[in-house]
Amino acid sequence: MFTGFYKKTRQERIDILKKVNKINEKEEQILLENKNLDVDIAGKMAENHLGTFSLPFSVVPSMIVNGIECTIPMVTEEPSVVAACSNASKIINKSGGFLANVLDRKMIGQVALYNIEDIKKAEEEIEKNYKKLIDIANDAHPSIVKRGGGVTNISQKILVEDETTFLVVYITVDVKEAMGANILNNMLEALKPVLENISNGKALMGILSNYATSSLVTAKCSINVDSLHKDIEEARNIAYKMELASKFAKADPYRAATHNKGIFNGVDAVVIATGNDWRAIEAACHTYATKDNRYKGLSTWKYDKKENKLLGEITLPLPVATVGGSIGLNETVKIAHNILGNPEAKKLSEIIASVGLAQNFAALKALVSVGIQQGHMKLHAKSLALIAGATNKEVDKVAEELHNSKHMNLETAKQILENIRNN
Repeated sequence: MFTGFYKKTRQERIDILKKVNKINEKEEQILLENKNLDVDIAGKMAENHLGTFSLPFSVVPSMIVNGIECTIPMVTEEPSVVAACSNASKIINKSGGFLANVLDRKMIGQVALYNIEDIKKAEEEIEKNYKKLIDIANDAHPSIVKRGGGVTNISQKILVEDETTFLVVYITVDVKEAMGANILNNMLEALKPVLENISNGKALMGILSNYATSSLVTAKCSINVDSLHKDIEEARNIAYKMELASKFAKADPYRAATHNKGIFNGVDAVVIATGNDWRAIEAACHTYATKDNRYKGLSTWKYDKKENKLLGEITLPLPVATVGGSIGLNETVKIAHNILGNPEAKKLSEIIASVGLAQNFAALKALVSVGIQQGHMKLHAKSLALIAGATNKEVDKVAEELHNSKHMNLETAKQILENIRNN
C-alpha cells in the first residue's frame, strides 16, 4: 500500500490514508482544501495576533513500534527530515521495528523557600505534614484526582548558591493525559502559603519543572547488520563506525550538540504535529543530556559482532499529552492524532522516542558512509528551485540539473531556470 509513497501525488497520498482509515472524509477535505487554523481561534491563543503561520505537514508512512505499524505525522520545514526517517523506518522495520517502554509518566513541580531560621526544624515540620500537604495540593485541582491522578510524592532538598540557602519542596504528580502545567501550578500556588507557615520562611516561587525525570521513555532497536548495505563487509564497517560515532557524541560536547539536534529533527516534528510543547521537550531532553555532569549524545549504538546486530537505544524525558493546550483547537492537530490512531499519552511518547532513534540512525548511517550532504542537498535543490522562482512544473527539472551542477546555490538555480525557459 505504501510502496513508493514519496513518488505519489499529494492527492494519491491522501487517498491512501483514507483507504487505510488513517483519516476520515471530513479530514480529507481539510487536507485537500489546506484549511489552516481559524484566525479567530488563533487570535485567542496568542497576543497581538496578525494571522497564522504554516509549515509542511507530512507523514512517515510506516514505522513499527511495539509490533504495531504506525503512520507518523510530522511538521517540519527541513527537506531531508521526513525522507531520512522514512528510509530509516524501512530498514529497521525489516528487523522487527522498535521496542519502546514508558518508565514513568508524571510531572514535577517545586516551591523554593528561603530566609529560614532553622532549616532542620523546617524539614522536620514538612515531613510531619506530608499527608496534609498532599491533600492541600490535590484539593487545588480535584478534577485530576477524579480521573485517577494527583500527587504521588512530596520530597525536599537543601540547596546552597553563593551563600544563599534554599529549601526546595518538590511534588510529583500523575497528570494522566494532560500536559500538566496548569495542574502543577495550581497545586504549587496552594502550597506556597502553607509551606511558608510550616517552615517559618518565605516562598520565592512555585512552578512546575520542565526537567521531567519522572516521564522517561526508552526506545530500542536491533538491526540485522546485513541490511545496512548490499556489500556485507561494507555493512559491517558501517555498523562498527556507527558505534564509534555514538562514542564520539558521548565524548565531545561539540559533536553531542549536533548529534542531539538530529534526534530532535524527528522528535520536534511529531511534537509540533500533535500540538505539544516542543520548547518544554527540548528543555527537558537537553538538560537530561547533562545528567552525568557533561553534555552527551542522547542515543547509544553498539555493534554486536557475535550476533551481527546493530543495537540502538535512546532514553528521553517526554511529558507529552493528548488533551489540553492547542490539541483541541487546531483541526490539523486533531488529524495528526487520528493518523496515529489516537494513542494515549504513554503510547504517543513511545512513538516519539522511536522517531528520535530512527532519525538518529539515518543521520549516523549517512555520516559514516556517503556523507550527510548527498541526500540532504538533493532535497535542498528543490527548495532552491522554488526560491529561484520555478513553477510547480519546473521544480523537478531545475532541481535535477542543480543537483548535478558544480555549484549548488541560488545563483546557479536562477541560471538553470533561465536556460530552461529560453529553450
